[in-house]
Amino acid sequence: MKSVNCATSLLVVSATCWLPMAASAQDSWTDSISFKGDFRPRYESIDQDGAPNRDRGRFRIRVGMTAEVNDDVDVIFQLASGGDNPVSTNQSFDGGFTRKDIGIDLAYVDWTPNDDTHVYIGKMKNPLHRAGSHALIWDSDLNPEGVAVNWESGALFATAGTFFVEERATTDDSLLLAAQGGMNFDIDGSELSVGLGYYDYTDTQGNRPFWIGLPFGNSVDANGNLLFDYNQLEGFVEYSTTLGELPVALFANYVQNTEADANDTGQAFGVRVGKTAEPGTWQASWAWQELEADAVIATFTDSDFGGGGTDAKGHTIKGAYVLTDHWTVGGTLFVNEVDLASGNPRDYTRLQLDLNFAF
Repeated sequence: MKSVNCATSLLVVSATCWLPMAASAQDSWTDSISFKGDFRPRYESIDQDGAPNRDRGRFRIRVGMTAEVNDDVDVIFQLASGGDNPVSTNQSFDGGFTRKDIGIDLAYVDWTPNDDTHVYIGKMKNPLHRAGSHALIWDSDLNPEGVAVNWESGALFATAGTFFVEERATTDDSLLLAAQGGMNFDIDGSELSVGLGYYDYTDTQGNRPFWIGLPFGNSVDANGNLLFDYNQLEGFVEYSTTLGELPVALFANYVQNTEADANDTGQAFGVRVGKTAEPGTWQASWAWQELEADAVIATFTDSDFGGGGTDAKGHTIKGAYVLTDHWTVGGTLFVNEVDLASGNPRDYTRLQLDLNFAF
């Protein structure tokens, strides 16, 4: 983790290093570098059976830049709040007014060798498609690290990647080998997408869970090591259309860990109505999800649903409205049950109210 001052200095130094490369391909460095960012303050309330109610303020801030090296290569760099949590860029207002953590959220090359292909190298925006933008397998803040190739031509699309998950000094490293592909169909102005994915984690069984060593719902032995390997098979379908002038999208997503003995499946389906764009536009969505304990690596799934991780089911309800240019208000309500594998599930409710400012 880095302090705000160090992180800011790193951004400035990085931009300075990229200027000579950009200048050779552009009239001036201002033509080759673009900046963007967003800031989101949040109120959050959590009510869970058997635990005290929680009310807190949180925020997220992200500042990024894209440097055009030449016509085929971009370098993307972004800083974000949230410390080293791989699935959350949120930071709580607490700690007696202490300074907050910020770190490198993105640092990768985007090479476009032809019109159909992108090659990503580094800590990248997740290149794998998330059906309905839902977090059944991957949290929206997860940015994997490694090499990936994305290809799309006509109705077909595919992504393959090798990601470095955990390096170990005394045992074999854990990698994620990922492959995903599908097809888009145009049906009288509506669009239907279907796809499959396969995600093979190496050397998980008998090793500690990733990040801080907590299972977040995955099954572990008496020493806290994972009981299973995780080879996740995914299928998804999406349908987008309009009713009158109102955009409507539906999705369904299914995943199974072929290496687990039980509690090995997850599923989600939902609908979104409307779309946030110019001021005065809105969107609302509902989704239902059940994610069993060992269906996926719990570290990387939704950090909010059921308190984060696996072994939960229930509803997610979202809404957003564009007040003015670059200013959106929104909210999310999670109505879930957790600890399903125990046979004694508990209710879990989480409310989030957001202000989103983009710049």
